[in-house]
Amino acid sequence: MRAGMPRIIRQMARLIRLCIAGEGGRMGVVYFFTIFGLDLIGIQLTLRLIAWTADFYNALQKLDVGEVIRQVGIFFLLTAITASLHLVSTFLRQILNIRWRRALTAAALDRWLHAKAYWRLWLQSKGEEIDNPDQRIADDCRIFVNRLTSEALELLSKIIAIFSYVALLWSLSTFPLAFSLFGADVEIPRYMVWVAPIYVLIASGMTHWLGSPLQKLNVEQQHREADFRFALARMREFVEPIALADGEKAERRIFDRRFQRIVENWRAIIKRDFILGCFTRPYMQTVLRIPTFLALPAFLAGKVTLGGLMQIGSAFQNVVTTLSWFIFSYRDLIELAAATARLDRFLSATEQAAAEPSSIALASDERGVILRNLTLATPDGRDLLRIPELHIEQGRATWIAGPSGAGKTTLMRALAGLWPHGSGAASAPRLSAMFLPQQPYAPLDTLAAAAAYPLAPEAVGEHAVRQALQDVGLGLYADRLDDPDTLKRLSGGERQRLALARVLIHRPAWVFLDESTSALDSRAEADLMNLIQERLPDITLVVIAHRQPVGVRGLVTLDIEPLRADAPGQKAPGKQDAGAARAA
Repeated sequence: MRAGMPRIIRQMARLIRLCIAGEGGRMGVVYFFTIFGLDLIGIQLTLRLIAWTADFYNALQKLDVGEVIRQVGIFFLLTAITASLHLVSTFLRQILNIRWRRALTAAALDRWLHAKAYWRLWLQSKGEEIDNPDQRIADDCRIFVNRLTSEALELLSKIIAIFSYVALLWSLSTFPLAFSLFGADVEIPRYMVWVAPIYVLIASGMTHWLGSPLQKLNVEQQHREADFRFALARMREFVEPIALADGEKAERRIFDRRFQRIVENWRAIIKRDFILGCFTRPYMQTVLRIPTFLALPAFLAGKVTLGGLMQIGSAFQNVVTTLSWFIFSYRDLIELAAATARLDRFLSATEQAAAEPSSIALASDERGVILRNLTLATPDGRDLLRIPELHIEQGRATWIAGPSGAGKTTLMRALAGLWPHGSGAASAPRLSAMFLPQQPYAPLDTLAAAAAYPLAPEAVGEHAVRQALQDVGLGLYADRLDDPDTLKRLSGGERQRLALARVLIHRPAWVFLDESTSALDSRAEADLMNLIQERLPDITLVVIAHRQPVGVRGLVTLDIEPLRADAPGQKAPGKQDAGAARAA
């Protein structure tokens, strides 16, 4: 396979370790070997069925009615036992799948959320290659576990089975194959044993040669399918602006383009699948009859009975089908390899992102904000904002002013520890601070959970949530706290009110607001700012906006200016520049 077998095995071993981690994963190991034990019993039953084949057809050849009836009874008994084992094995395998999937999904989520790796992956330009993390966590974890358990158990049982079946075939094929070749007499002893692996080896090589491009095509197909689903989900998220702009035709063009990419790759898969099928389908159709044809010379020569012919044919068939596991499972193995590669790249990227150090030395200081020689840069290294010095005292409301594009939002991200690009030193409150972006986030949960976020609503209490909603003007929804559809009906301004309700609930010492009242009118903004300062008299408000906030008492203004593209060395005014601090 394209990635190289050793590399795929290393990646798979890493994912297996994550599957068996934890109590649930270790119990899955018990299920795994229990299923393997049932498969071994199934092998013994297959050997017994091969022996039954000889007994049944010999009884038919002798026209022994009593023995035929007895053998029919034995067949139904063996079939009942085999079916029962299969049902139990399937049941246990489904339990194993969900246990290991839960362990692997938990590990993927832990790494994605650890140290804000999800944010760093989104921020980094190189993170673009880690497409659709939702698909990797949801779909690839499921595909990996399902394919791993089925193929691993199959492989282990086939390894054990092949020794049993070959030993039986060796004991049965005591006759040689004799023929003349260019005038010389040739005799191949126990030829049935030698033909089977040669036959399968040639077929396996052909299968891999014809089907190896499918791995890359399957990876690309998963990527394009996820892109199409993301476009559909994104429209659902922005239904109102799309409807207001009459954007249905534009969205349809986007959908058509993305679906066309699916169709193009799918055509390549169909073509390659057809080429592979031209070999594998005839192989699968003939593999059950070839054994009988190969044993016919011995039967026609009178060396074996009809029962012996059928028994040898059955033994040879089991040897060939067991050795043909690679051929029959090739598409599943390709899918397993693709899911393994995608998951491994995702986990490696999250670990690297979480461990990547920041270029900005940020210290935690609950007493104030201090910036010294701070330079903020874009991910590609271009300087965005320079602040020689800036100081925000605790207890003094501050407006960080500046035009759009000056880097105000980036500054808030840096104070929150989310922006690693740049240089210099900064100290800011972390433990007692809340950061409110312009677009407030509402989780896929109830209104109560959104108001208490990131705490659980039980930790806050229903009364506190109701009171906060009443205070910020959302009393209309106070009786719908447990309705999961309430959040969908909130307007942009109501969502910003909800974010301010969180401030009243959590009662932080510092609040950084990045255009967090932009959807509110001036009167509503003033009322809410007054409310927060009255309810939380010790709070420090830091407002980051291009227009002056209203209703904030004792406001101090700090101006910042963007760097000009033609003057990369320009300094943005800080505390000591251009008379920056002035009372509003």
